[in-house]
Amino acid sequence: MDKKTISRDGTPIAYERHGDGPTVVLVGGAMCTGATLAPLAQALSDRFGAITYDRRGRGGSGDTAPFAVAREVEDIAALIDVFGGTAALYGISSGGALALEAAASGLPVRQVAVYETPFAVDDAADKARAEYTERLTELLGQDRRGDAVELFLALVGTPPEMISGVRMSHAWPGMEAIAPTLAYDNAALGDSRVPRERLAALSVPLLSVAGDASPAWMRRAARSVAEAAPDGSYRTLAGQTHMVDPLVLAPVLAEFFGAGD
Repeated sequence: MDKKTISRDGTPIAYERHGDGPTVVLVGGAMCTGATLAPLAQALSDRFGAITYDRRGRGGSGDTAPFAVAREVEDIAALIDVFGGTAALYGISSGGALALEAAASGLPVRQVAVYETPFAVDDAADKARAEYTERLTELLGQDRRGDAVELFLALVGTPPEMISGVRMSHAWPGMEAIAPTLAYDNAALGDSRVPRERLAALSVPLLSVAGDASPAWMRRAARSVAEAAPDGSYRTLAGQTHMVDPLVLAPVLAEFFGAGD
């Protein structure tokens, strides 16, 4: 990514624009860079100006201590400013939680869509998240980046033998490089539960999407997000999991973002 804008705290944020239509900012989840969402951006580019970007601490973007979720919201605001001062937002997984917070914070957002925001739906999930947070903080405090990545992969259900394979892959150094940002995604999820009061004040349309082949708790969380918003809707995609096919998702997003054009 060779284009950059400067966030409010002076952090450079690297981005790319795909297409020339109304602006849609795409917010990646944990262990993702802007390149991760490039296929989706390309699929939307015939109707929208889809913006992919490296969240702070990743890829071509900088980072500035101390971290706060509000700084990531300011990064999104800086991107919106570059492209005319208004945009729609899409976020996947923990990036969806960040997109929701950005919309709820009063940024000039037209609509917000999210895919499988991994909020906890029961006490057991709350407990698991608390244990993950404690261990992640410990590992990152010791700069044990590889172990932090392993912890995250285990949290999301990656089998041990697959984790061993990933450790030996060419992708591993890049994953270790952005391991500190796992704490940023964890912070974006707040206390782990659906932020119902925050979403109740949302003044723009919200679409929450899940794959019907994903675990039941993910679909339940996605539905709860939609139900918490005044103008929320929920939709499932046939045959899709958390690793959603951008060519399946793009038409759904295009229909939602194009409403009212």
